[in-house]
Order: sequence, then C-alpha cells, then structure tokens
Amino acid sequence: MSDLSSEENEEAEADLGEYDGERNSEGERHGRGKALLPNGDTYDGEYESGFRNGQGTYRFRNGARYIGEYLQNKKHGHGIFFYPDGSKYEGDWVNDQRHGYGEYTYANGDTYTGEWFNNNRHGQGTYVYKDTGSKYVGGWVNGNQEGEAELIHLNHRFKGKFLNGNPVGHGKYVFNIGCEQHGEYIQSQQDKGEGEEEEEPSLLVAPKWKASEITKLTLWTPHGENPPSPREASLVAAAAAEAVEERAAAAATEEKRMPSITVTDESAEGRDDEPSLHEVFSEGFSPTTDAGEEDEGSREEEENKDQEDQGTTSLEDKEDEPKEAE
Repeated sequence: MSDLSSEENEEAEADLGEYDGERNSEGERHGRGKALLPNGDTYDGEYESGFRNGQGTYRFRNGARYIGEYLQNKKHGHGIFFYPDGSKYEGDWVNDQRHGYGEYTYANGDTYTGEWFNNNRHGQGTYVYKDTGSKYVGGWVNGNQEGEAELIHLNHRFKGKFLNGNPVGHGKYVFNIGCEQHGEYIQSQQDKGEGEEEEEPSLLVAPKWKASEITKLTLWTPHGENPPSPREASLVAAAAAEAVEERAAAAATEEKRMPSITVTDESAEGRDDEPSLHEVFSEGFSPTTDAGEEDEGSREEEENKDQEDQGTTSLEDKEDEPKEAE
C-alpha cells in the first residue's frame, strides 16, 4: 500500500500559487477555478470561501491524482485516488482518510473490497490474491486479518478464526470431494537453546494445524430447515461407519464359506489392505448369490440321484418277475 504521508498530502492553499477562476465578493476563491500551487501540484474544481469544496481533480507532481469530493481542502465523500505505483483506491473518504466502504486495487493485482477505518482495512472485507485466485472473506482489525473468516482456495476452503493474519483455534477444512477435516491451529513458540537466557520475548512461529477427525459434508437446504447440531452430525457419521463395518464383517463371513482362490502377486500389487466402500458393498452381496447358486446345484444333484434310484428299483422289480413265474 502506498505511503500516505508523501502521496496523499496536498498543498494547503488560500491565496497561494496562481489561480484562474471565480471569486466571491470578498475576493476569495469561490465557484469553479484552476490553481497551480507553489509545489507544482494542480487543482481543477470547485471552491467555496477560499477552500477546495465539492467536486475536483487534484494532480500531484509525482504522478498521483485524486478525482472526487472535497470539504474544506480535505478529501471527503466519494473519490478515486490513483497512486504512482499503479495501485488505486475507489470509495469513501472522511477528513482526508480512507474511511467507510471502498475497493483498493494493489500494484500486484490483488484487491481488497470492504470496510475502512482511518486509512486501515477494518471491519468486514474480502481480499483476493490475483496469482492464486484464493480469497479471504471475513473480519479485519487495523489492517490485519482478524476474527471469523473463510479462506477460499481452488478445491478447498478453511473456516475458522484469524488473529494478526494467522488462523487460530478450532476450525475446519472443507474439501470439494465431499468431506470435512476438523481440527485446530496451535500456536507454538520458537525453541531456545540450552543454557540461553530469555532476554527478549520468545519469537512466535506460524501456528500448526492439528487434525482431529474427518467427516462427510453436512448438507441441508438453505431455506426453511436449520442445520443439524454437531451432536446430530456426529451420530449420523457414527451410524454410517457402523453400517460399513457390518457389511465388511458379513463379507468376511461369506468369504470363509467360499472355496479358497489363489491370488497371484500381479493381481495383489497396487491394492490397499482395506477394501473401498464399493468393494465392501460388492463383496457383501456377491457371496450371497454364489451361495444360492450352490444350493440350486445341490438340489439338482439330489433330484438326479432320486431319479437314478427309482430307475434302479424298477429294473430290479422287472428281474424279479420272471423268477416268480417259474
């Protein structure tokens, strides 16, 4: 951000420099006029009783310029300030300071849109990083990211709290693939060497993320229904996990009934030890079908055996008939 002390300070004029424009009955600059100030700056706009007042354009000799509203020689109201480095601010001004709501476009292409207080980002605002496309949406205090906020990236986002530009405390990462990772950021201090005396306060290092659990996304309609409580969400996740375990156990039981199949090293390579949900569900249902096919095969064998027994009995009866005739 540009240095305000050198680029936004304007020449305080009364009868200084050259002036071409309207005056009041007392000879003061009043109405529309142009001024060339002693320091080389120029002003073209409205005056009232010798002061820049109303709409005007102030050009600095270093290339900066302001286009907007004035009140008694100070930027006040809505205005646009173009800085020499290529950055720009458009928004509200109060007493020569960025104050209210405005958008600042930085020289590197980043932008901040939101609330300002005494030249600082303060309140609610959105900062967009041009290079990555990431953006911070949330609270600001005296120019720093602070308070409840959301840091949005291309395929995931972080929701939590920030302090002095760093995430702190509990929060969660939400991934576009359909899951959430809950945890907290823990602030650690730089370790001191053995025997070193603590003459200065310990230097703070970046907080570290400590994950606690991964859950499915909590979905609900944005209108009407209220979001489920954390307890309800945890119960749903526990029930889903229990169902997966039951199906896996059932699949293992059925596999014991099946004849063993030798697996070559080629087919075993590249597979995880734990089955996927798709594999669990498939294994949970396929053994049942195979068992049913085995039962049908057994019934067919029994029926064929009965028919053979009946055929044998009939032949024996026919052999006995001639003997009785004799």
